[in-house]
Order: sequence, then structure tokens, then C-alpha cells
Amino acid sequence: MARAMFEYTKTVLEKVSFNPTLFCKELQKAIDRLLPFEIDELKIWLKSMVLQKPELATCMPLLPR
Repeated sequence: MARAMFEYTKTVLEKVSFNPTLFCKELQKAIDRLLPFEIDELKIWLKSMVLQKPELATCMPLLPR
């Protein structure tokens, strides 16, 4: 079940990646819902996404350190 939530989160983030504001809102929801190890995986995925769409870099500060 947890893995399904992670995959769903990535799907949603990909679909809203055209709008950085909406992307940040969905990213915050994902951070609130995902498990700590999934957030670590999300960070890796997000870095590759930012390389493709640099305008999404404004959302990086939302990620916990």
C-alpha cells in the first residue's frame, strides 16, 4: 500500500509539473503523507525532475533536510 502511494504521488506531481505553484502545493501534500524513506526517494526523483524543468526548483526548499 505504501509503495502505491509513492507511485501515485509521482504521477500527480508529473501531471501538475506545468505549474510550479500547483506543483509546490502537491509536493507539500506528498511530504505530509509519505513515510520518511519515501521522502528520501522523492528527493532523488525531484532532483531529476528539476533538471528537466528548472522552474520547479522553487519547490526544493519544501523538502525536509
